[in-house]
Amino acid sequence: MTEVVNETPGDRSGTWRRTATVRRFFLTLFVVGQTVVASYFLLWILPYHGGTWVELGLLALFILLYMWIAVGFWTAVFGFVLRLTGGDRHSLLKRHPESELENTALAKTAIVMPIYHEPVQWTLSGLKAVYQDIERTGHLDRFEFHIISDSRDPNVWLQEQAEWHRLCEELGAEGRLFYRRRRVNLNFKSGNVADFLRRWGRRYRYMVVLDADSLLSAGTIVKMVQLMEREPNVGILQTAPTIINGESLFARVQQFANRLYSSLFATGLAAIQMGDAAFWGHNAILRVEPFMAHCGLRKLRGFGLFRGPIMSHDFVEAAYMGRAGYEVWLEPELGNSFEESPPTISDELSRDNRWSRGNLQHLWILLFGRKLRLAHRMALLNGIMAYLASPLWLAFLILTTVEAVQMTVASINYFPEGHQGLFPLWPEWRPEWAIGLALSTLSLLFLPKFLAIFDAVIHGFVRGFGGVWRLFLSVLLEIVVSVLLAPVRMMAHSRYVLGALLNVSLSWAGQNRTEETTWRDAFLTQFPGMLVGAGWSAFAWSLDPMFFLWSLPVAVPLVLAAPTSVVLSRVGLGRAFRKKGLLVIPEELTPVAVLNDARRARAVTDEVPVITAVEAAVIRPRLNQLHLALARTDRHPRRAALLAPLVQRLADKGPDSLSRSELSQVFCDRTALAELHRLAWRSAPDSFWGRRIASLGKTEPDE
Repeated sequence: MTEVVNETPGDRSGTWRRTATVRRFFLTLFVVGQTVVASYFLLWILPYHGGTWVELGLLALFILLYMWIAVGFWTAVFGFVLRLTGGDRHSLLKRHPESELENTALAKTAIVMPIYHEPVQWTLSGLKAVYQDIERTGHLDRFEFHIISDSRDPNVWLQEQAEWHRLCEELGAEGRLFYRRRRVNLNFKSGNVADFLRRWGRRYRYMVVLDADSLLSAGTIVKMVQLMEREPNVGILQTAPTIINGESLFARVQQFANRLYSSLFATGLAAIQMGDAAFWGHNAILRVEPFMAHCGLRKLRGFGLFRGPIMSHDFVEAAYMGRAGYEVWLEPELGNSFEESPPTISDELSRDNRWSRGNLQHLWILLFGRKLRLAHRMALLNGIMAYLASPLWLAFLILTTVEAVQMTVASINYFPEGHQGLFPLWPEWRPEWAIGLALSTLSLLFLPKFLAIFDAVIHGFVRGFGGVWRLFLSVLLEIVVSVLLAPVRMMAHSRYVLGALLNVSLSWAGQNRTEETTWRDAFLTQFPGMLVGAGWSAFAWSLDPMFFLWSLPVAVPLVLAAPTSVVLSRVGLGRAFRKKGLLVIPEELTPVAVLNDARRARAVTDEVPVITAVEAAVIRPRLNQLHLALARTDRHPRRAALLAPLVQRLADKGPDSLSRSELSQVFCDRTALAELHRLAWRSAPDSFWGRRIASLGKTEPDE
């Protein structure tokens, strides 16, 4: 192991904090300065120049939305400039030569995958690929793997247990690959991780957190551990995941946009946040001891949405880690970090419905969290604005419509409310200014996309995107899709924000990863937005032809929302574009070992089972023995009395006779499960269990 560099963590902290302060100052200067100029133009575009309450409302909303867009624009510009000059010399990777990292010994590390009602074989095949990749490096002895489940459906968690056991036998991973399912599901994913840490956290110095769709290469994981060893003041180190395995046209567009644009945005974001970065909940490494000591999440004590467990835990945990004096870094140069995209816009919006509630909860922490660093408060605000921007945009459109109605239908008011003075306020129109402001706003949205093309050309990545012309056409296609989806997301997010603030109940479910959107589902889901778009456009036409033209960029995508969602969900179209070399990414053209392993493992699909996981756990002797070993043994007499009639009913009528909760109670109890196995194998041939045993094509003796 190499000797530690002379500079202390405190010295380094002071250096990067001074640099971060300067960078944040210039970012604020650019954003605020640009917003002031744009707001001045808007004031002179408005007929009464801000002389009415409606126009003041428009101005306030415009300022918020324009600043939100400008922050993203300048973040991308910062990233472009830094990449042009060789990268951020203050990043963690730039501090340590490759030889120094390679000679750094590894500490004991847990690789943790929380799961909840995921496709079992598909999910654990990804973890298998990570395991095999680490095994090839020769560092397997420094890592242990934990599958921590919150699944409630017995057909899911019994399959999880069986697949985990099969993987242990296949990989020879006994004593290194562990599975545990919580019987009491508290506090969502963060509660699951907290439960793991309470039981086993002290065994490890670090913890790498994966999502069900996460893949991390062994080289990246090893380098993360080595960086943490060299940087004792770093509490969380976050990678910038690349979206992969997109099949539908929607997923491929998302995958392409993420891969091409994230180089700029992630580099710029990392350079601005530095050691005050956010944690995204997965594809990251955490220092276990301070995480356990300082990042526990108490329930919110507010009202409605702001009362109860925190749903989106990651940003809050990063803020708490920073409050405790530890650094949180985003390191974009740590490559080969992957995740997957929802296959359809409907699935993305279903996920956003969950995420919006968690992000809006951060309002309470933003306002009342104690001793949080300003940078982490800004990260919380950034997450809130990701969803709050939609209702603000919708409100801006509504006030614009009100303004158009007042100017078209009502008589001109020369002394509007709020105007004081002896002289009338004459309405003025400056269409050329309005066009200029619109074009400048569009440039903030689309210029970073073309900067990303230049970045790919400069750094020699164009071939990985199919060549210059295919890259350019792919960007144009992505722009068209983003324009079509922006109003759809606006309407959906506005509804989610309103539902969250009204504290409407929400169920949490696993993510669809394969199914296409049907025409029926598309029209049922998108019809309200289509109706709003058509109605607003018709009203605009009746009001004024110019206002009608102004409404089209929002109205047309809403009217086309159903066919758009159906077309984008089609896997065949996604594959056709890939065959033409469009919307491709470098990882599809250049082999990556962990991706290849995952694809091979997931391509091996078992035959459709003739019996469910619940039925197999009862009648297959080997599986029954496995589940018996994992079931609990402590048995209170009262519990035995409650389970006895459930076991008998299940033996007589089959699984459909019990609820999901009742099934779980039976299969969690060793004595009940053993008795059920005995009764099933002694049942008559024409009974439910007799027919299930016969369907296996053999009669295995009871063991």
